[in-house]
Amino acid sequence: MKKFVWEGKKKDGSFTKGKITAEDEQDAFQRLNKKGLTVTKVKEKQPFKLSDLAKIEINMGGVPARDMMIFSRQFSTMLDSGLPIVQAIDILANTSENKYFGNILADIRERVEQGATLSEAMERHPKVFDTLFVNLIKAGEIGGILDTIMSRLAIHIEKSMKIKRKIKSAMTYPIIVLIVTIVVMSALLFKVIPTFEDMFQDTGGSLPALTQYVINLSDWALAHSGIIFGSIFGIVIFFIVTYKIPKGRFIIHKILLRIPIIGDVIKKTAVARFTRTMGPLLSSGVPILDSIEIVAGASGNLVIEKALMEVREKISEGQNIVDPLTRTGIFPHMVVQMIGVGEQTGALDTMLNKIADFYEDEVDVAVENMTSMLEPLLMVFLGGAVGVAMIAMYLPIFSAASGIKK
Repeated sequence: MKKFVWEGKKKDGSFTKGKITAEDEQDAFQRLNKKGLTVTKVKEKQPFKLSDLAKIEINMGGVPARDMMIFSRQFSTMLDSGLPIVQAIDILANTSENKYFGNILADIRERVEQGATLSEAMERHPKVFDTLFVNLIKAGEIGGILDTIMSRLAIHIEKSMKIKRKIKSAMTYPIIVLIVTIVVMSALLFKVIPTFEDMFQDTGGSLPALTQYVINLSDWALAHSGIIFGSIFGIVIFFIVTYKIPKGRFIIHKILLRIPIIGDVIKKTAVARFTRTMGPLLSSGVPILDSIEIVAGASGNLVIEKALMEVREKISEGQNIVDPLTRTGIFPHMVVQMIGVGEQTGALDTMLNKIADFYEDEVDVAVENMTSMLEPLLMVFLGGAVGVAMIAMYLPIFSAASGIKK
């Protein structure tokens, strides 16, 4: 009996993987299929050798969006120039700077050569080619417009990268200020203030109320430093563990949507992502129910995902798209009405792309507003905390100096 590692999908469509013991690869496939799994990959597990250490490739999960965008654009250009699919993938596999991605493309080329469709070969690598990507490729194969689809995917990835980049850059400064605030306050409470306290004890006499309060705060922090840092560590671990549990992640996502400034950014980002993703799917011939299911999974927020799946359910019952979208409370009235007009005129994909262009600009404005509000608040907090601590420490010195003058 040999050991095999496998990857596949459960009946609900979720990705899974594991190990199995079987006579050969075919036997492993049969055993897994009997369990109700749709197997996408089975490979014999080879015994580890010390010589393999030099061949290990480190992969942090998936391929960077920039590499995917370049791949899509180059692949589109090659197909548009009349190059066969296998030859185009072979060139991209050999010229890829990302070795991990190059190996995946080589596997796809091999599968296509053996008779698999491009979408089937890509479906074997769900961490790299997600449901959206695979479904669009499948639609392109059916419609004979694979080069156009690859071009649309490149534009879609580029737009998504732009939104993520703006949000990350907007949050970088506040996070840095927050970290600096924690470091500075820790230094003041645990190092600077105790030094002043020792000096004041040597001089004797009563201290001003503000100074005494700051010293008491420092003494308390020193006495309970283990509890303080333990609590912070515990909160971080609790948040991480909770976020990994679907129910906990749903609660966190719900709370984030209700935070005044952040919630507004999340909703506008969701609208931009929904419309930007739905547009190419519908224009490529993917049915609306399948499109909504794909978009829901790519929303990035479980509350929004649940709302979109409810919209899908209502549409499957015969309702139009407008009423269910309105009831979600996530999509603004203007967006819903524009989608309704697009549905009635038969130009829903075009309307969705127009909404996406508009809301991507709205996300930019919302992110800038969030940054412009957070930056001064954090700076005032940092400056105020340091200022109060310094004034408290120098008050006894000023009092002593004024006493000497008298």
